Amino acid sequence: MIKEFRLPDLGEGLTESEIVAWKVAVGDTVTLNQIIAEVETAKAVVELPSPFAGVVAALHEQPGTVVEVGKPIVSFEIEDDGAGDSGGGAGTAVGAGAVAAAKREPNLVGYGAVLEASGRPARRTRTFAAPAAASPVAPAEPVAPVRAAEPLESKVVETAPGERPRSTPPVRKLAKDLGVDLEAVTGTGEHGLITREDVLNFVGGGDLTAAAQELAGAPAQSVGAQSVGRVPAGGERETRTPIKGVRKFTAAAMVASAFTAPHVTEFLTVDVTPTMELLARLKASRAFAGYKLTPLTLVSKAVLIALRNHPTLNARWDEANQEIVQFNYVNLGIAAATPRGLTVPNIKDADRMSLMELSTALTELTDTARAGKTGTEALSGGTISITNIGVFGIDAGTPILNPGEAAILALGAVRKMPWEYQDEVALRQVMTLSLSFDHRLVDGEQGSRFLQDLGTMLADPGMVLAMV
Repeated sequence: MIKEFRLPDLGEGLTESEIVAWKVAVGDTVTLNQIIAEVETAKAVVELPSPFAGVVAALHEQPGTVVEVGKPIVSFEIEDDGAGDSGGGAGTAVGAGAVAAAKREPNLVGYGAVLEASGRPARRTRTFAAPAAASPVAPAEPVAPVRAAEPLESKVVETAPGERPRSTPPVRKLAKDLGVDLEAVTGTGEHGLITREDVLNFVGGGDLTAAAQELAGAPAQSVGAQSVGRVPAGGERETRTPIKGVRKFTAAAMVASAFTAPHVTEFLTVDVTPTMELLARLKASRAFAGYKLTPLTLVSKAVLIALRNHPTLNARWDEANQEIVQFNYVNLGIAAATPRGLTVPNIKDADRMSLMELSTALTELTDTARAGKTGTEALSGGTISITNIGVFGIDAGTPILNPGEAAILALGAVRKMPWEYQDEVALRQVMTLSLSFDHRLVDGEQGSRFLQDLGTMLADPGMVLAMV
């Protein structure tokens, strides 16, 4: 019998997701909870497990397509064990029996197909069609469907006439930028997937021009935007990119934050020479061998300590219930620039961590974010955030609050500057702190005192003993 798998709600009421890549093809035999696809929500890339064990009968959506929650994305042919359709759409493992199916616990919100009232929808056999194939006019030579039981003999699969070559959105963009027709490229990836290496090999590998090398290896200067000063191969003067995924979510969140919370930003420039000297001593210490310590590590720890005396910055304005929610824990958000856009994953219960534990958590958070593997759970529930604009050589800014948070701190670059020191002018290491806060929750005095305490600790780390 045929069962459909509809795109589930992947958390927090998200209404749509983009199919990034399929991990299976029509005719593949899959097991229960086997990863069948990667989908991108407004917050993260999520691996989608199979709710059924059986044979892939049809893939209803192409990679790069944005699909609404509840829409069928894949059909499976599974064995009919006689259990009927009373399971609310939960799939049955091939040969496992009704008892095993009844005990299966879903691992995604809302997953499992809900069958139509007729109980047994007709089998649907579909292939990836070219954009023109979406027209109601039938093609002159329809493509024969692939039989579900037919095994794949090789990883290199010939693309049927009229099908769109299988590749991921980044590879398609690279091919477009390099002027490569994917229909002429043979895919060597799993099940014939065209990889980045396939495209580069097609255009000559090491003999790429300087422009092609830049496209192939240089990171994007801005997400969703074309590099400044570079004209595409086709000579177009502008490029249009659909607003979706992280960029769409970030834009909506920032607009809502900017026009909902009355922002106030204060600045404080601090002589952080003692903190930088402490950082050097910690790095040389055996106790911290193997730990990655940066100025962000020490500033994060200082923020957590300062919040003990200024808890109003660790709160949320609940408009619906007309309440101020005071958090008695700190989920510290760290803004991270990733290939998918800006994300702000947070470290749960950061206030309970030692400096070593915080260092490890920061390293894992940034590595995971840059790899594009941050889960949705790490992107929700933050209580206060830090953004390190100093890594880009920026001194100060006016950061926008992460929605639902009362404050965000921006760290500027650490620069050697002439500074007053012991009644003389000396070359010192200086940093500017930029604190934005929600004036509904935080008064000017409260924000100023928090920033002052933070600056005091960074100017003289020994003062922590007097503040704890």
